[in-house]
Amino acid sequence: MGLFNIFSRDRKERLDQGLQKTKSNIFSRISKAIVGKSTIDDEVLDNLEEILVTSDVGVETTLRIIDRIQKRAASDKYLGTSELNNLLKEEIAALLQENNIHDADGFSLPASQPPYVIMVVGVNGVGKTTTIGKLAYQFKKSGKSVLLGAADTFRAAAVEQLTIWAQRVGVPIIDQGMGADPASVAYDTVKSAMAKNIDVVIIDTAGRLHNKINLMNELSKIRKVIQKLIPEAPHEVLLILDASTGQNAFEQAKQFTAATEVNALALTKLDGTAKGGVVIGISDQFKIPVKYIGVGEGIEDLQVFNRFEFVDSLFT
Repeated sequence: MGLFNIFSRDRKERLDQGLQKTKSNIFSRISKAIVGKSTIDDEVLDNLEEILVTSDVGVETTLRIIDRIQKRAASDKYLGTSELNNLLKEEIAALLQENNIHDADGFSLPASQPPYVIMVVGVNGVGKTTTIGKLAYQFKKSGKSVLLGAADTFRAAAVEQLTIWAQRVGVPIIDQGMGADPASVAYDTVKSAMAKNIDVVIIDTAGRLHNKINLMNELSKIRKVIQKLIPEAPHEVLLILDASTGQNAFEQAKQFTAATEVNALALTKLDGTAKGGVVIGISDQFKIPVKYIGVGEGIEDLQVFNRFEFVDSLFT
């Protein structure tokens, strides 16, 4: 499959290294499952199903993958276990939604009137602030002007952490301190960006309030005040998930997609987990594009998700 031979070497090496734990987990177990087997029979498929489920791909997505492989094995009589990895690569890549947002430079924006407003959501501890900082860095590196909005005013040190990232990256930030009205911060950030012709606005929001209703109301309020200035904004509601939490990431995705109109996902901490299969399941189950993945602690280690690169790294 030619599409698996067009990767940038440097970013592919970072991805390979970041997915090493997941790859070792899946690949070594698949190798054991096919020892002594020459064809993809029911026993191989049963073992493969168990491997994918326990790698946090998710039951529904795993069953769809197994069904596709079973049909290929039945129709292509020549397929043997030696071809199983390539078969997995092809079928999982076909299953995942295509991400049409990235270009050759990695980070790009739609050709629309600036600012492009990104509202970032996710529970505390998933790497939300770090991801915002890395995203700001990547946009700035690609020649875009960036403004951050510190609207997570409920959590101690959230504003301070985002300010540190703003200074590190060298981008401005709008903050009104802890305890300020988040919607007011969001409004002032977008208004300032419009006045200064900023390309990208990234607004941090609270990870958790007292209950789900409060969180839903707060996110809705932030969205409404932004829309007073730009009716079609926020252009992107980016949900940050910690891949190392496995099935908990699925639950968080359910909660936040119910609370607000999430249209992009970022999965962090893939380098520290053997549960990287969760990327496949979440992308498939929620039909929301996985836009970014975190494959290391370095500032360059936030990558635009590419389904072909991802499955190639897992199964090669």
